[in-house]
Amino acid sequence: MKKCISILIVLLTIIACSSASQNIASNDNALNKTGNDTVRIANDSLEYEVIIIDNGFNTWLLSRALPRNYYSLAYLENKNYQYVTEWNIRVQQPNRYSPNLYEMTIDYQPQIRYGYEVNYLIYNYMIYFQNTYKQKLAGYVPQR
Repeated sequence: MKKCISILIVLLTIIACSSASQNIASNDNALNKTGNDTVRIANDSLEYEVIIIDNGFNTWLLSRALPRNYYSLAYLENKNYQYVTEWNIRVQQPNRYSPNLYEMTIDYQPQIRYGYEVNYLIYNYMIYFQNTYKQKLAGYVPQR
């Protein structure tokens, strides 16, 4: 339990604007690495932000994740929707699933076009999370 608490610091937040019809191209995203294990993607003009804080994620992303453009945007959006849906179900059931792992809901709306970079990072975080913490959110989980 102590190990889990000391290793796990997860904050994955998406704050999406109300204009769902806008398309966010990956070159409009600002990807910033702040600190050793924090990934921040933001687009201030559309008022959304993704922050991923988890010990080891940056290292895993650089060394084990498949390269960008390996998956299609449609594939990433589909998988992210499945993973986020299951994640949010688990957040709402703290007696069944560890609240230390599932701290807060993720506001991922499939009708909003977040762009490739956002979907790529969310997808890879979900793979990292499932492999690192021995969780299975939905379907087959690639072992990387």
